[in-house]
Amino acid sequence: MVALVRAAALTNFSEVAQELGHDPAAALRRAGLRAALIRQPDQLIEAERVARLLEDAARSTGCESFGLRIAARRQLSNFGVVSLLLMHQPTLRQILLTLIEHLHLLNERLAIQVEDVGSLVVLREELVMAVDARQSIELAIGVLYRMGEALLGERWQPVSVSFTHGAPSSLGFHRRFFKCRVEFDGGFNGLVCRAADLDVANPAADPVLADYARKMIAALPGDRQRAIDQEVRKAIYLMLPAGRATCKSVAQGLGMSVRTLQRELDGRSLNFKQLINEVRQELAPRYVANSRYSLGEVAAMLGYSTHSAFTRWFGVQFGCAPDAWRSRQLHTRKSQP
Repeated sequence: MVALVRAAALTNFSEVAQELGHDPAAALRRAGLRAALIRQPDQLIEAERVARLLEDAARSTGCESFGLRIAARRQLSNFGVVSLLLMHQPTLRQILLTLIEHLHLLNERLAIQVEDVGSLVVLREELVMAVDARQSIELAIGVLYRMGEALLGERWQPVSVSFTHGAPSSLGFHRRFFKCRVEFDGGFNGLVCRAADLDVANPAADPVLADYARKMIAALPGDRQRAIDQEVRKAIYLMLPAGRATCKSVAQGLGMSVRTLQRELDGRSLNFKQLINEVRQELAPRYVANSRYSLGEVAAMLGYSTHSAFTRWFGVQFGCAPDAWRSRQLHTRKSQP
C-alpha cells in the first residue's frame, strides 16, 4: 500500500520557494503534483513525492535549510481536525502521545517515540522511506519543536536537537531556529527535553472539547486504518539504532503480545525478520555513505553485535563490502560537478 501524507505537509512550500527564487508551480509539476493540492490541506498525497519535492527544491535553490524554513512558518492548526484534540490535552507529554496515536491520519511514513531517560526525555522522530529525506526529517523535527514552542512559550527549552545526517555548510538558520544545541551525525533524529517540561499543565486544556474532537475524528469519512506492517516498520526504525528492535519490544510498543503480533503479520504473509531486513536495507546506504560514522558504529546502529556479521550481510545485500561501497560513493560525489 502506498504511504500517504496530508497535503498540509506542503503548507508554506510556495512562499519559501518564491522567497528563494524558485518557481513552486514548476517544482510541483516535476514531482508529479498539482499546485491546487496545496490549497486542499486534507487531500492525501504520496509521502515519497513530497520528500523528493523538498530535496529537489533544496538542491535547486542551494538552500540546505529549505525544510526548516517551512517549519518556521507552521502553526498547530496545520494538523487539521487533529489540532483541536492536541490543543486540549492536559500536558505536552499527553499531546505527544495523542499525536503518535493519530499519526496515521497525518503522515503514514512518520514515526515518533517518547523515551524517558532519567530526568530527560528523548523524542525520537523518523521517516520510514528509502528515498533521501533530509529536508523532510528537518521539517518534521522543526514542526515538533514549533509545537512545543507554541504550547509552552518561553518555558519550552529543549536540551538539544539531533540529526543523523551531516551538518549543512552554514549553521546560521538552524541555530536561530532551535535556540539550543544542534548536533549532526548523531545517533538518532529528534529532540532531547527535560521531563519536567513535558509534564507542565496546559492551561488551555478543556476535556469537553477534547472529547468533542475525538468524536469528530472518529466520524471522518474514509479513515485509513493503520496497517500492521507499516506500524512494525516504524517501530523498528525507532528502536534499531538503540539496539532494542526485538519482536518482544516492538510488540510491547504497539500494545500487543508477541503472539498477536506474529498472527497479524502471518495474516499479511509477513514475518518479523523480513521486516527487520527491509529496514536495514533502507538504513544501511544512508549510514554507510556518512563517512563520519565508523563501520563499527554503522554495524551497531543496524543491530549487529559484530562488524563481521554486518559485513557479511552487507555483501549479500549490496554485492560488495561496506568499505568498498563507501569508497565508491565518495568517488562519485567528488566527480560530480
